[in-house]
Amino acid sequence: MKEFTREEVSKHNAEGNLWTIIDTSVYDLTKFVDLHPGGAAVLLHKDVAGKDSTISFFGLHRSEILKKYQRLKIGSIKNEKSKYIIRQPGENSVVPYGEPLYLTKGFTSPYYKESHYALQKAARHFFDTHIQPEALAHEANGKRPTPELVKKMGAPGVELNAMRLGPGRHLHGRKLLGGVKGEEYDYFHELIISQEVARLGTRGYYDGLSAGMWIGLTPIVNFGKEWMKKDILPAVLRGDKYICLAISEAFAGSDVAGIQTTAVKSDCGKFYIINGTKKWITNGVWADYFSTAVRTGPKELSMILIPRQDGVDTKAIKTSYSSAAGTAYVTFDNVKVPVENLLGKEGQGLQITLSNFNHERWNMCVISARWARLATEECFQWAHQRYAFGKPLIDQPVIRAKFGKMFATCEAVQSWLEQITLQMTTMSYAEQSKLLAGPIALLKYYSTRVVWDVSDDAVQIFGGRGITQGGLGRVVENMNRTAKFDAVLGGSEEVLADLGVKQAMKQMPRSVL
Repeated sequence: MKEFTREEVSKHNAEGNLWTIIDTSVYDLTKFVDLHPGGAAVLLHKDVAGKDSTISFFGLHRSEILKKYQRLKIGSIKNEKSKYIIRQPGENSVVPYGEPLYLTKGFTSPYYKESHYALQKAARHFFDTHIQPEALAHEANGKRPTPELVKKMGAPGVELNAMRLGPGRHLHGRKLLGGVKGEEYDYFHELIISQEVARLGTRGYYDGLSAGMWIGLTPIVNFGKEWMKKDILPAVLRGDKYICLAISEAFAGSDVAGIQTTAVKSDCGKFYIINGTKKWITNGVWADYFSTAVRTGPKELSMILIPRQDGVDTKAIKTSYSSAAGTAYVTFDNVKVPVENLLGKEGQGLQITLSNFNHERWNMCVISARWARLATEECFQWAHQRYAFGKPLIDQPVIRAKFGKMFATCEAVQSWLEQITLQMTTMSYAEQSKLLAGPIALLKYYSTRVVWDVSDDAVQIFGGRGITQGGLGRVVENMNRTAKFDAVLGGSEEVLADLGVKQAMKQMPRSVL
């Protein structure tokens, strides 16, 4: 491309002949004037037309807009080097506290090995390149993740779908993204994958992409019959079929024991006849299978795998986040299912449900920790590029006080999360159920509180942009609108805080005075 002097650019300052400078690049806006969403007056302003509009531009737009309109770039300023760093796909953030400490230059961590770093690098590039463009579009239009993309995630050598289930035999023999071997995959690898997904900043699309799968398939992995593991598990992991977990009802949320959906055996004893409803079922709109909690007796809960068929009806529920999540109201009307579809044994429904909760809640903590950090990163970057009252926003003491709290809580929740994750890597599933139910419950309670507090401060820092969908404040707006999801799903804050205390009470020695 050509090189220009600033004096040369200044001569192109009118309608029909309009240039501007952003950083050290020169853009020809002549044919773009009438297409500009903000109107022609913005581009014809005396501080933009023929001038260096860098500060004005970054006060109104995200840097990704420059990538979108590269066709307007005609050259650069002679003998000047770029002053701004624009993160490229796959790169880690250089914003302070924008990454966990293990990814921050100059810091080390005892938790992460070479395979963890390899996976993080590969996952960051995969999500930035293949998933983020669709995530941003579908978060806005409410469309489900495309089957082609889900299959790309399940392809050999990638195996992101399989990794979302956590460590286990289902990964053995598989080569994973980043060259990680399935046998060496642990909970820190899973933490990395979940946090890379959360970085998309698209809460509804994120749940649509994989949430129903990793909570719906886990009962099959741990309690399913061999034919389920042979036929259904591979089909879902490949992206050929979809599954969800159907527990919550209008009658029973955190109170799982209040479930009213019934499964009664037929006279021949070969089938269950299922009747009832489920509500707020993630991915239920398009699911092929439903891992469903049912009542098989007055005081007996069981778990049954129900395939989509006649009598199964799903309707989309509109919630505060995107319809891309596929949140559904599910009706079972005399649905006939073979007894072979029982997961575990009759009466094990509560056990199966609770055994899944630890992993589900831990994953929600992982997401919450990254959500809070992503918003903090966005705010810190914005506070340096936004000018108010003649100086950068970061020069205001009240703004710096907010960052002090945001930095501290982000680091605190990540540190606690990694400590819990370490325990998970050294404990059996049974030990996790016994020892970590309380700590994970308290971690989830704290994590969702942090998200709520960070969200509140983030909106104040972004102002009107923090309550506007799209544009500079899109991450903050999305977080503010969806912050309460993880505070309610998987057990409400109040229930989990109480659970954490009750678990501690059980371990309190009676002899202590």
